[in-house]
Amino acid sequence: MRKKQRNRLIAAIAVVALAIIAFISFRPGSKPSGKSSTTITIGSIGPDVNVWRHIAKTKEAKQLGLKINVKSFTDGPSLLRATSDGSIDVSAFASWAYLQAYNKSKDNAGTQVALGTTYLEPMGIYSSKYKSVKDLPKGATIALANNAANEARGLLLLQSAGLIKLKKDFNDANGNVNDISANPKQFKFKLIDDTTGPRVIKSVDAVLIGNTIALTGHLNVLTDSIYHEKIDQSTKNNINVLATAKKNQNKQEYKKLVKLYHNKNIQKWINKKYSGTKVEVQKPISYLSGK
Repeated sequence: MRKKQRNRLIAAIAVVALAIIAFISFRPGSKPSGKSSTTITIGSIGPDVNVWRHIAKTKEAKQLGLKINVKSFTDGPSLLRATSDGSIDVSAFASWAYLQAYNKSKDNAGTQVALGTTYLEPMGIYSSKYKSVKDLPKGATIALANNAANEARGLLLLQSAGLIKLKKDFNDANGNVNDISANPKQFKFKLIDDTTGPRVIKSVDAVLIGNTIALTGHLNVLTDSIYHEKIDQSTKNNINVLATAKKNQNKQEYKKLVKLYHNKNIQKWINKKYSGTKVEVQKPISYLSGK
């Protein structure tokens, strides 16, 4: 008899406990237990991988309810293809011109959109043999990126340095070496994978490298280049953006990444970490597209 009474008591306690749990779990305003936030996978290259890994750990990310996973890539085309096919949710790598060139390519027409701007960092001309662009000799070999956007950007930089002249109708998004109208020193141009820039410095007379890639080779564009783009926000095509597949362009969680990047505490960390070489640009996409 005592055993039956004890079992009944245990059963009654269990019923009461379940009722309390149910009340707590489903009362108005309570959050369902076991619900986890959606993880956003960001793909990036070089130092920007470390930037986003830092951002992912910040209290600012948690305050916005963002759970971020960062995946490192070794080249831009692979990263953008992964973003187009959904393997990566958001890419943190491309300049506006690079993204536009990708979207205009035959196999990727219009597959991606920019979510927002992040920064502008200058491209530089580097050399292990010469201290000034004026010292580059006749017939010197100059290495340029083999992708449309950065090849065009590099040629514009060479023109700015007074080394070549480009055709009047030069396309600053996808112009190439065939658009050179004057080459007084008869420079030879070698097209390379832009991610290999720091590794080819000693094998050519000069090489043009974007700052993200330069940083991977421990190069600071402000102190190590023999010439570099002016550090301002006037060259809109060179502004970097966060991008995603077109079908995801209205996802609010992804748009929060733009706000997160421009948080003042995060910007303070980036400026200190990269010696001011990543100049913050907080502009609407209409500023880039001209719409």
